[in-house]
Amino acid sequence: MAYSAMSGNGTTAGDDPLQTAVWRLRSRACWADAAALLPSDTPAYSLQRAGLMVERCLYTERGWEEAEDALRTAEAVARTDEERGAAACERGQLAYAATLHGVRDRADEARAALGRAAALIPPGTSGRALLDFRRGLLAENLTRSPQAARAAYRRAHAAATAHADPLLLSFTWRHLAGLALRDGELAEARHGFAESLRIREELGYLVGTAPALASLADTESEPEASRLREEAGRLFRLLGGVPTWLARQLTPPAPGAATA
Repeated sequence: MAYSAMSGNGTTAGDDPLQTAVWRLRSRACWADAAALLPSDTPAYSLQRAGLMVERCLYTERGWEEAEDALRTAEAVARTDEERGAAACERGQLAYAATLHGVRDRADEARAALGRAAALIPPGTSGRALLDFRRGLLAENLTRSPQAARAAYRRAHAAATAHADPLLLSFTWRHLAGLALRDGELAEARHGFAESLRIREELGYLVGTAPALASLADTESEPEASRLREEAGRLFRLLGGVPTWLARQLTPPAPGAATA
């Protein structure tokens, strides 16, 4: 499965103290607590709150109504085309998440919302980088078009590099590596997963570290693979079983077992 980055601040020394506090909670899977810290008086904060609530849905498969409420508020208060585009990007991501998790098929809504976002978010902005990444997720997991996904991920990767967005880079590395692994490019996949893990550990992105460890384990031989999965399992339990979908990846099939 594939899950999204939400670009944010607070990850480096000297950042705004509010954003640092939000980041610390978010990185430990406390999205609702992080959202509660944000004021409600600007479109930017409303968008950030919506993004946190959408991300919680992706990782926990719950909180759908709260995400919808936060998103409607962000859509209502958006003033500029870029703000409206960012809200549409979150709308597309929420519809994608609902489809991916089998809550309801909202694939058409996801495509339409990301299309609106593409018409509103200017090229060359950090918001466009996140949009390209999310369009890659849609192509990979709903449209089943790995070539289109790879192209979108590469655009997002280049833009995240240009905008110095390490969190988004951790996701583009991870998803490009996943496509490489699917194609049998083991060395390329291992490098990408290792880069993703390195960035997440440096950022203290705890909720994303366990998935990174588990993915890297898929490219390693024993006993390293088991060591990585054990560490991922420890973090998974520490966070109360979040992300929910990781449980399946932490239990690899027995030797000789049939796989889908």
